[in-house]
Amino acid sequence: MATTKKTNSLTLIQAINDGLKVMLKEDENTLILGEDIGKNGGVFRATVDLQEQFGEKRVVDTPLSEAGFMGAAVGMALNGLRPIVEIQFLGFIYPAFEQIATHVTRTRTRTMGHYSLPMVIRAPYGAGVRSPEIHSDSVEALFTHLPGIKVVCPSNAYDAKGLMVAAIEDPDPVLYLEPMRLYRGERNDVPEEKFTVELGKGARLQEGEDVSILAWGAMIPVALKAAEAMKKENISCDVIDLRTLYPLDKEMIAESVQKTGRVVIVHEAHATGGVSGEITSVINDTSFLYLRSPIERVTGFDVPIPLFAIENDYLPTPDRVVHSIRKVVEF
Repeated sequence: MATTKKTNSLTLIQAINDGLKVMLKEDENTLILGEDIGKNGGVFRATVDLQEQFGEKRVVDTPLSEAGFMGAAVGMALNGLRPIVEIQFLGFIYPAFEQIATHVTRTRTRTMGHYSLPMVIRAPYGAGVRSPEIHSDSVEALFTHLPGIKVVCPSNAYDAKGLMVAAIEDPDPVLYLEPMRLYRGERNDVPEEKFTVELGKGARLQEGEDVSILAWGAMIPVALKAAEAMKKENISCDVIDLRTLYPLDKEMIAESVQKTGRVVIVHEAHATGGVSGEITSVINDTSFLYLRSPIERVTGFDVPIPLFAIENDYLPTPDRVVHSIRKVVEF
């Protein structure tokens, strides 16, 4: 008689905590370091209770020095540990960018494959939670331009745990982006046991024939609301959660676009230089002759993310996505 796997109903941030706990239990070489992650459990409570369970040598409160503890993590990974580095907000990662660009991403190449760098960099990102300046940046594109590091972004609790476990087990560095706006939103059934979601693979969230909507992270609920609204106009949308931004799931993108012939890409980062430009290039390379209309992009604007009083005017909305869907259908 088959046994039923036990699941728990978790929010995205609870699933992240669960994934971290599973890997800390499994491997004594895994540790977490970052600002306020130990005694305080992190600014969003993602690491709550972990220091109490695993001790101060496994869950390490660091000084306020992103460059310092990122460099320390490089040394740890080179010497057999599996560090998980928390950056409090993605916008705080800039002091550590030099370490990431010159050491984290290049170690395997620099040592001709003799050394890998198994580390995860966790970073909450995005607007919509009324944070002050720099806290709401969405600059994933800066890292997708750095060969040597994978970039992942879950949109739900199930993927959050599965991608976390896969990222920690990966022999190379992974930037794990956490959409703050979804931290305490929808709950999902998440297996209590260890499991992985494969890096580099997207997920089809809704089957459709007329328009492909490609999105990730906090834009997934926006895309799904727009797709639901279009059903009233007899337009069906193929909604794809890319989940991994580098490497992209080019096969899933091509398969969806070749089916629908119309594309809307949604991300909250600034338009210029955003990941949507690379996705457009993938579509051009694989599926250009299948297109029935120009590709539409719904993104943030080319301005610094405004303060919280008007941040909602910056963010993509379901109405903006609906407008773009109509444009590609009516072209």
